[in-house]
Amino acid sequence: MEVLEAKKAPAKAGKYVILCTTLATVSSLLLGYDIGVMSGALLFVADDLKLNTIQEEVIVGSLNLVSIFGGAIAGRLSDAIGRRLSMLLASVIFFVGALILAVAPMFGVLLLGRLVEGIGVGFAMMIAPVYSAELAPAHVRGCLVSLTEFFINVGILLGYMISFAFQYLPEHINWRAMLGAGMLPSVVLAVGVVIMPESPRWLVTQRKMMEAKKVLVDTSGGDEEEAHDRMRDIMETVGFVNPDPTREPTANEYQVAFGNVKKQGEGVWKELLLCQGPRYLRRMFICSLFIHFFQQACGIDAAVYYSPVVFGEAGVRSKLGRLGALVGVGVIKCSFVLVATFLFDRMGRKPMVMLSGLGVGLCLFGLGAAFMVLGINSTQGDTLVSVNLSNAVHSSKLGTGITIFLIFAYVGCFSIGMGPFPWVFVAEAFPLRVRAQAMGMCVFMNRLISGTVALTFLTISKKITPAGTFFLYGVLVLMSILFIHFFVPETKGKTLEELSAMFEKSPTKSQSHVAEDKDDDEHNEAERTPSCLLTQCFKS
Repeated sequence: MEVLEAKKAPAKAGKYVILCTTLATVSSLLLGYDIGVMSGALLFVADDLKLNTIQEEVIVGSLNLVSIFGGAIAGRLSDAIGRRLSMLLASVIFFVGALILAVAPMFGVLLLGRLVEGIGVGFAMMIAPVYSAELAPAHVRGCLVSLTEFFINVGILLGYMISFAFQYLPEHINWRAMLGAGMLPSVVLAVGVVIMPESPRWLVTQRKMMEAKKVLVDTSGGDEEEAHDRMRDIMETVGFVNPDPTREPTANEYQVAFGNVKKQGEGVWKELLLCQGPRYLRRMFICSLFIHFFQQACGIDAAVYYSPVVFGEAGVRSKLGRLGALVGVGVIKCSFVLVATFLFDRMGRKPMVMLSGLGVGLCLFGLGAAFMVLGINSTQGDTLVSVNLSNAVHSSKLGTGITIFLIFAYVGCFSIGMGPFPWVFVAEAFPLRVRAQAMGMCVFMNRLISGTVALTFLTISKKITPAGTFFLYGVLVLMSILFIHFFVPETKGKTLEELSAMFEKSPTKSQSHVAEDKDDDEHNEAERTPSCLLTQCFKS
């Protein structure tokens, strides 16, 4: 097949496509920054605006819940106005949200700013990976899409560092400067949109074939043969039957193609949500939802958002010390995400996530035990869970050091397996015809549980103590390890047919589904590239 031959001799991606997709991932950096900076700013916001525990949780957790609706809006809007304008709109939303947060005089206005930014987060989660996947050639697509996750973690680290740097400003100004600094990356994204081309797939859906061809040639390093093959693939995906990229389709061909893709989309939702598809697909879908549930149910967002609170409970009393430790969390998180990209293909997906889960579980139970030994209990205070200073053991530097080490280890263990695995699994397991819809539902589950954890961490810590909270998360991690061991297959190096057979057990697939999924596998083998791609990408 021509597609397979093209795959054997990948064309040069060129610096242009790497630059464009990297600029697109700035929206992901904004998401990470928003997560990271709030963690440090919360120390000062709570004091300045006199927030109680419930208000703190609402400020932190509301963003993730609202991002669900932002993602839904972004998906439909980007189909209507294009990916470039959607990214420009996302930058405006982030800018407005950061501005509102910077000038907020009270809790209500602060919440409004978080809700606005939540819409922007939803845009970022949907648009950046879609744009990168649609713009990049197949042999570097996995690499460039994976940059989204990397830039989220870079943004988190940047947010931590800004919090540390701005803490020396007056307390009624420092947190405003931290949150307002999010306006600067928004401007970078808006300027970047000027040099970024539109998605060729979107251009085809708008009947702008010549513009799409030009973008494909530019992003294929000038290789017209590869651009020709990519155009054929896009036309097939959009719904054209026996597409001919060398000519402009007729009005009737456009009508038939768009009718086909609409019917296909309706059928996919029936397969996933109404259980009308093959059994293996239902099992994949349910398995993916549980994987995303367990990823967030381990409480990682509690560590990301509330690390200063936890460090305070562990005995780090100065804000300088807490923010310094917070930067350490960000450095470890970024570093271990890079480690994961190199180990996922050497060790396999399943062994890595099992090892990661085991490490996370041990750290959580260790944290629970450490807080019990330190004698930390919630108090009747309205704000952050306090430290029981009357306990002599609590002043132990060794106990505090062990607790901080366990937090670092917790974040590191999560980042090498449980963090990236759910996204890799969905990308590798599902056939192309249902992949986008499956990913959308998994994002919904992921953000829902993330928001729930952020909204409940302080309250649960007051009800059952911090130790009890970490024990609870630890039990959920053990459940995730058992679930992955018994129900999740290894996806490394497996074809779509092999994965389908693993989920099917007693094959009952219709021949049509077998044929469709086999075609998906052949057309997208280059797209399903290894996760260890950062080095391969920049070698291209």
